[in-house]
Amino acid sequence: MTYICNAALSSGVFPDRLKYAIVKPIFKKGSEQAISNYRPISLLTSFSKVFEKLIYNRLYTHIETNNILVQEKFGFRVQHSTEHAAFSLINSILMAVNNNQIFGGIFCDIQKSFDCVNDKILLEKLQFYGIYGKFKALIESYLTNRYQILTLIKIDYNTNSSKWVRINCGVPQGSILGPLFFLIYVNDLPTIINKDNNIVVFADDISIIITDTNRDNFNLHANMLFNNINTWFNNKLLNLNFSKTHYLEFGSIKHCNVNMQIQHNHNHIADTSETKFLGLIIDDTIVETTY
Repeated sequence: MTYICNAALSSGVFPDRLKYAIVKPIFKKGSEQAISNYRPISLLTSFSKVFEKLIYNRLYTHIETNNILVQEKFGFRVQHSTEHAAFSLINSILMAVNNNQIFGGIFCDIQKSFDCVNDKILLEKLQFYGIYGKFKALIESYLTNRYQILTLIKIDYNTNSSKWVRINCGVPQGSILGPLFFLIYVNDLPTIINKDNNIVVFADDISIIITDTNRDNFNLHANMLFNNINTWFNNKLLNLNFSKTHYLEFGSIKHCNVNMQIQHNHNHIADTSETKFLGLIIDDTIVETTY
């Protein structure tokens, strides 16, 4: 195994026989008849995950050594856990309260985020962050010519399977490298956010706290920011799920909520009184922990 791993590193080639995945849809919530309510998990061979761990360790060491990932990115990193992400978001809310500001949050839901990662864009980002030569070739080899088959287990415990199909984009959910690749893919998103606001990115969960002291400026600012976010997503071939993306304006004694509409290209996002964020229920007046 050591010989094969070293051969892959020195040649920049990921073995083709390890690029096959069995995809099983895992039900999340809602209607069982809606395809969007299932998460596709890729079952990969153990040998493939040995290779992935080897690539992951070297890539993550390069990222941490060169301080590549922005501080607003949480998840799958040391000292950037769920608790750290929740603290960052709630701290932004409390600071806005202390500063007597008008503030609200946009909680984004990306459609099929891992499945829509574009290989070409990802490889360009990796090269920008200093990944090139044989190691870049190895990652490119890992991403290309991948195949998957969908398997369903019926009520009578028999299985139905599709045909093997080639994957044209995306990183496998259930892989070791997938989450790290996605963090790199969206690493520059916080750069489009005004420094007076705060963004928290936990894998594909993206939440933005918007603050201002003037109501008219706040409304204009929120819509402008939302349009900038959508433009950024479109450039990365990602799309927001507008039905699951929420806007929440927080109330206070001195500031009453004012109905406001946030939209992009005639797509509106729902104004809600509460939303969920990494194990928390956040409402427009208080933040309470639920387990």
